[in-house]
Amino acid sequence: METLSGKTALVTGAGQRIGRALALALARGGVHVVVHYHSSAAEAEDTAGAARALGVKAWTLPCDLADVKAVGALFDEAVALAGPVDYLVNSASSFAPDRLDDMTPETLEAAVNLNALAPLVLGRCLAAQGRPGCIVNLLDARIADYDREHVSYHLSKRMLFTLTRMMSVEFAPLVRVNAVAPGLILPPAGKDESYLAQLASTNPLNRYGAPDDVTEAALFLLRSDFVTGQVLFVDGGRCLRGNMYGC
Repeated sequence: METLSGKTALVTGAGQRIGRALALALARGGVHVVVHYHSSAAEAEDTAGAARALGVKAWTLPCDLADVKAVGALFDEAVALAGPVDYLVNSASSFAPDRLDDMTPETLEAAVNLNALAPLVLGRCLAAQGRPGCIVNLLDARIADYDREHVSYHLSKRMLFTLTRMMSVEFAPLVRVNAVAPGLILPPAGKDESYLAQLASTNPLNRYGAPDDVTEAALFLLRSDFVTGQVLFVDGGRCLRGNMYGC
């Protein structure tokens, strides 16, 4: 098992929600963190401050990951601030609603750029360092079936699933690439905990999880130095629904 302490991680979307939880879990493990954000500057500074209070170094960097041309510069800036990056956690995501009958090329392009191409570009930058490293991508448990209410998002996360496996082969042996696919963890923006409670029966454990469940899975993948190309579903078994042998 790899020792995390003293390493450096770039965590995208780390100002809020699961990204923040991931950044702070890494900090508790002794990992220095570069906190990426888009528009949540105050929240990112709060995350970085909380990480520093845990005894590690932390920096904040802004970037609109939907602008794929700017993504490589984000990685270069992270290295300039913090030195070589050991871990990349691709948590930043959008969850805009659309259906197949109203999806547009623009909404699909925006989702793919942020949710799939930005992680790919950052992953290539990490691999180009020519040193050992590890990438953890954040997927969604619904990639195992279908989300008809968020088609662009669904397609982009399916793409990131495939890219996770491709990168795990192409970046080996120096870089390991895995993913975590959360299920019911946090309600969408504008919803409260009742949203999760109403859906608890959709998984075999008949309950919902918490950000700590996701962070523990990510830390396991970072520490496990003989695991690559895998997706760890943190969904109460939801992916088994109608798909017993396919998770």
